[in-house]
Amino acid sequence: MPIIKILPHESLCPEGKTFEAATGAQLCESILANGISLEHACEMSCACTTCHVVIKEGFNSLNESDDDEDDLLDMAWGLTPQSRLACQVKVAQKDLVVELPKYTINHARENH
Repeated sequence: MPIIKILPHESLCPEGKTFEAATGAQLCESILANGISLEHACEMSCACTTCHVVIKEGFNSLNESDDDEDDLLDMAWGLTPQSRLACQVKVAQKDLVVELPKYTINHARENH
């Protein structure tokens, strides 16, 4: 199984975290299942940008983004060429290093 390394984030994961995820698993669900409270205000329906992540390593192994995801990413805070919405990423066979952006465009944190 691929290893997912979440880089330290000031409030969501101060120490960072490393865990295994099944190939084909949704990245957002895998992050949540490992105790990291990543925002997902639209309930993972590709309708917001609160689950925006930056894939620091392993980006090219992932499924390609579609037009809907690309359009939403244009509104994400801290957009980079390796930005993805975690709700749209399927874990491939390669390990990933993931950065959680410091901010989202969400004004109020959802209670999930």
